[in-house]
Amino acid sequence: MNNRILPFDGVRNFRDFGGYASRHGGNVKRGLLFRSGHYAEATEADLEKIADLGIHLQADLRRPDEREKQPGIWSAPNTLTHDGGRETDAPHTRFLTQLEVDADSADGWMNDYYRLAPYKPHHTELFSDWFRHLAGLEGDAAGVVNCAAGKDRTGILCALTHHVLGVGEEDIRSDYNLTNEAVNVSLFLPDAAKYFNDMLGKHHDVEVYRPFLGVRLRYLETAVATITANSGSLDAYLSDTLFVDDAMQTAIRDRLIDPA
Repeated sequence: MNNRILPFDGVRNFRDFGGYASRHGGNVKRGLLFRSGHYAEATEADLEKIADLGIHLQADLRRPDEREKQPGIWSAPNTLTHDGGRETDAPHTRFLTQLEVDADSADGWMNDYYRLAPYKPHHTELFSDWFRHLAGLEGDAAGVVNCAAGKDRTGILCALTHHVLGVGEEDIRSDYNLTNEAVNVSLFLPDAAKYFNDMLGKHHDVEVYRPFLGVRLRYLETAVATITANSGSLDAYLSDTLFVDDAMQTAIRDRLIDPA
């Protein structure tokens, strides 16, 4: 799993999420599907490395206020964005300003976010656009999914992409969970907690911040359970909510699965 993580100086959580076995036969191709955090701090060396990857399609899942506060130094030739979901302050920041916050309430807040995220209109429209444009890519053109940290919104869309490609549940979970290693949560948690406490004028316990730096499998399970409860299945959600039809899915599989 480690060789999926591509080291960059100013881009966090950059990974290749291809290479897994598909139930449709063969393996998802490497070097054509990437995921990451934002590109506001990309260095010149990072830009050179990104240029070599041949990325033509980018789904930037960030809200418009996030993009304005941290404009990307790099973007793909075809970058998908949405102007919906604008916030004055990041929702998790508003949560952290409350008087009574502990590790359990932080965990619950993040889990609730995953319950809401799959049906937010600006998410469903961006998710739909991603699949539509992914189906239209040709040759060795690569695509990347990113948000602010590349773990929650990105995690959901990458899991859905894996589902379309026939990746097994265990591999989907492993790829999602790889965020914790890619961002080295345990190492950076103390410094991150101090930074946010100083910024917010709070004294929250270090563990309050863990859900906002890393991921927990329960969150992805909550998103899947919500989709299943509301749409009937992941396949029904893809077809009825995201309008990813059979022809689109077939085109994606034909290009991204290596049958050998």
